[in-house]
Amino acid sequence: MACRIALLGGSYDPVHNGHVALGAYFARLLQADQLRVLPAGLPWQKASLQATPLQRTEMAALAFRGVAASVVIDPQEIERSAQGQPTYTIDTLRQIRAEQGPDASISFIMGADQLQRLASWREWRVLFDYAHICVATRPGYDVAAAGLPAAVAEVFSSRLGTPEQIRNTPHGLTYLAQDFAVDISATELRAALQRGEAANSLIPPLVLDYIEQHNLYKS
Repeated sequence: MACRIALLGGSYDPVHNGHVALGAYFARLLQADQLRVLPAGLPWQKASLQATPLQRTEMAALAFRGVAASVVIDPQEIERSAQGQPTYTIDTLRQIRAEQGPDASISFIMGADQLQRLASWREWRVLFDYAHICVATRPGYDVAAAGLPAAVAEVFSSRLGTPEQIRNTPHGLTYLAQDFAVDISATELRAALQRGEAANSLIPPLVLDYIEQHNLYKS
């Protein structure tokens, strides 16, 4: 049977329980052999990040330590940005597909907010040649009524598949998880930490300890 890999990218600045729940949910749903966590290098659509690449990688490793899946922290996007290259998802998917071969089921996980911006991603239509796209959203989310760019809504809807189909095909399908209602904003978390407010229920304990030890998000 071909290998099944679930990919979860993010800036992880800081990593929070929403990221962990999202990765664990799809690893379980897709019966993934590997949950690969991809800290972003220099995400071109985001303002500057506060924690260093090493700190974000270490926080991700701590956060996903308890997930019941084989977790790999993949630093390739950070390594590319260290060489001064912008990090695009399409490059990451090409690299992972080349490494895993043509038969592996590769699924890229994102939230509905990222789907909203998908048309601005480099070569977004080509993503489907390398992976499935799995989106987590709140109950009642409707692709047709979500105000997505027409091209994205059309492509996403026309490729909808079941978890079983995604597990057993290499790429090209979409999936909408509508029972996933974790809604945590890293921007709001950073602001709360700067105000000295407790974020115990939102950030894994090991990550909170790390933030304290490294004096992060204080200013």
